[in-house]
Amino acid sequence: MSVYDEFAWRELIHTASEGVEEALARQHLTAYIGFDPTAASLHVGSLLPIMALARLQRFGHRPIGVLGGGTGLIGDPSGKTAERKLLSKEDIAANLEGIREQLGRFLDFDKGENAALLINNADWLTTMSITDFLRDVGKHFTVNQMLTKESVRRRIEQEDGISFTEFGYSLLQALDFLELYDRYHCELQLGGSDQWGNITAGMDLIRRTRGARVYGLVMPLVVNAAGTKFGKTEAGAVWLDANLTSPFKYYQFWLNTDDRDVVTYLKYFTWLTQDEIAALQQSVETAPETREAQRTLAREVTRQTHGEDALRRAERASAFLFGTAITDASADEIADIFSEAPSSRISREALQGEGLPLTELLAQCGVAKSKGDARRSIEGGGIYINNVRVSDAQRRVTLQDAIEGSYIVLRKGQKSYHLVQVA
Repeated sequence: MSVYDEFAWRELIHTASEGVEEALARQHLTAYIGFDPTAASLHVGSLLPIMALARLQRFGHRPIGVLGGGTGLIGDPSGKTAERKLLSKEDIAANLEGIREQLGRFLDFDKGENAALLINNADWLTTMSITDFLRDVGKHFTVNQMLTKESVRRRIEQEDGISFTEFGYSLLQALDFLELYDRYHCELQLGGSDQWGNITAGMDLIRRTRGARVYGLVMPLVVNAAGTKFGKTEAGAVWLDANLTSPFKYYQFWLNTDDRDVVTYLKYFTWLTQDEIAALQQSVETAPETREAQRTLAREVTRQTHGEDALRRAERASAFLFGTAITDASADEIADIFSEAPSSRISREALQGEGLPLTELLAQCGVAKSKGDARRSIEGGGIYINNVRVSDAQRRVTLQDAIEGSYIVLRKGQKSYHLVQVA
């Protein structure tokens, strides 16, 4: 099986230029994908291209990650309805540092002849004069040709139009492909399906200036079954940086995948084989309540992104949500796990000594409608402190119940949590 066959069964090919299948089968190519440095971290929407480069490398091809230090100063209009806010050179430089570290978790930069490369296109885009650019690149493209690109045409039809800056973006990306061809004999560019026009511009430029044949392959844009953009939650983007999206929340994002999406995501974002994914697909169809496919997806992707230790912590934290007694969790973990649960504050003084009757605390926090309701819930076995069931209606809550002296987790029924912060 060639890497093209691998891409095909994983349903990763949206469009491919003529000859790319044969080229990937008969020789080891150098291939690149560009990454946008407009944030300090990549998000899960970048995982598909990252995994594409990693798959190429496993099949013996040489991957190049191009960090858009130059193009990031301009902004790609593809898929955008409005012009991006331009970042400063200092912002771009800071963002590049974080992205380098993240790519290193997926790509091997020390693997002999096909070791991955990480290149900043600012190396050539910020050193080339405007006259050289217009003469050496611009003369090979007609305005008529550029106007046919979907990303340009869509923006022209809008009231605000498109700036000259963004209009010329595809020429900058074409120059990237040419530079990489000259420097590293890079013959293949990959990207999302919205990048096809930019990729073909580079192919055309290399053909016209070097008389060489190069290739392009674009992958599907990832959307979920609800038709919304992949990687977005109510809390915002899901980042690869653990400081922006904790491994626990990252794990939960994948664990919450819809049954309709999980098999596709297993193909896109894991290294599992066809047989392994087929078995998980069978479990989705015959025993969806087990969510085995989702748990496997969450484990595989979290391990790849954050490592084995972070995966173990995420799984342990996830177990707390399903009723495991909270015994050795840290205050930071509790704050992260229950960050979206209703919460309230109680003074440290109220819990000192003999503390506060649980019935009173439940009523104060709104977990129960009244002290009487709280008593009935306790006697009925429906109240938990730190996931330990309370059977004594006379139970009092003290500082000893507070995790690291900071949090108490109240639960009513199976999944109704309330976080009490001790301050």
